[in-house]
Amino acid sequence: MMERFLLLALFGIAMAHLEGVTVVYLRKALGMIDAQSNHESLKEFPKRYLFIERTREAATIVMLVTLSLLVGGSWLDKMIVFLWTFAFWDLFYYFSLYLLIKWPPNLASIDVLFLIPRPWIAPVWVPIGISSITIIMIAFLLLTSTL
Repeated sequence: MMERFLLLALFGIAMAHLEGVTVVYLRKALGMIDAQSNHESLKEFPKRYLFIERTREAATIVMLVTLSLLVGGSWLDKMIVFLWTFAFWDLFYYFSLYLLIKWPPNLASIDVLFLIPRPWIAPVWVPIGISSITIIMIAFLLLTSTL
């Protein structure tokens, strides 16, 4: 059980880094400065690319749902697998961006968390906090019960 969740965490971390690299290339292609927040750049983002970015986000969620359906047993287990992997992906996405371009400069930096169905705007500490709490709660469940 623990090995499976360690591998799922590794998958989430690798997926986060891949997305971080993709976002860095996208920012460079669009001429964004590394220190510029995604929220500031959203105003300048071409509508066509906004649609493409939404499809990338949807594909990410489809990948996580598919993984949870393949790996999870019961519906509760599938949900836990999804939340666990999502939390590692979301948390390490910011870690990856920071390693690559030193963004966000602090946890109060405003970011565009998702674009579906419309932009979700919040400080970076919000997804980092939610992801951290999710990981801690699921780890506690794993250590104290049999899922």
